[in-house]
Amino acid sequence: MGAIIVNLDVMMAKRKMSLNELSERVGISLSNLSILKTGKAKAIRFSTLEILCEVLDCQPGDILEFEKDISKDK
Repeated sequence: MGAIIVNLDVMMAKRKMSLNELSERVGISLSNLSILKTGKAKAIRFSTLEILCEVLDCQPGDILEFEKDISKDK
């Protein structure tokens, strides 16, 4: 089974935005953003993804990525 990779930290770095600034601009707590950023979140609401994309000026695919489990392909 594959995995969804969260590239929030990459987009934040590209936009030179801190976690504190992003938290203030999107209205999401630091702890919840941190869980998302570290890839420990089990789900994300479309409304959350929309506001992140709006604030970071990006597409959902810039934040989320699907990685296949290559060990099963062998």
